[in-house]
Amino acid sequence: MKQEPGQVKTGTQLYIGAPNGVVVCVDSRSGADLGGRLYHKYSREPVTFTDTAAMIRGMERLFDRLNFPRASTNIRSFAGQDTHSIRTAKEMEKVMSDHELLGQHGYQETFIVRVQHRQNSTWQGRITWADKDKTVNFRSIWEMVRLMESALEEEAPEEEGNRPADWEDNS
Repeated sequence: MKQEPGQVKTGTQLYIGAPNGVVVCVDSRSGADLGGRLYHKYSREPVTFTDTAAMIRGMERLFDRLNFPRASTNIRSFAGQDTHSIRTAKEMEKVMSDHELLGQHGYQETFIVRVQHRQNSTWQGRITWADKDKTVNFRSIWEMVRLMESALEEEAPEEEGNRPADWEDNS
């Protein structure tokens, strides 16, 4: 059952829980690409994305701005780094409450992503499928995206040996 925008469904899995918690509102799907909006507590304006790579870049920019979670590997560059734009979560002003964030919904699906670690050049954390109130851990960006895709499909295709954790693995 889909929720109306602004309506918050109460449930044990529906929380933000971290300074870098992101609500991913999936509004469209074209093949393997997802389109929609990202919401976080440091802006009232959504970060729109037209493909999955843009969604990942938008989240990565937020984590870099917050410097949370800290990346275990850094991108090497010959250009100087802008150290003034890096702030901690305590320094950034929160403009949306968790309740307001949880009121955001995608036209197709809604996910709450909590990245706990950025290790081995990928992310590890927890993802909640808000419409079903189910939460699972993910070990990589790829696995997180596959979980989102599987939620958009009636039955997730099983690729032998390559299948990500499914929504029933509450580990």
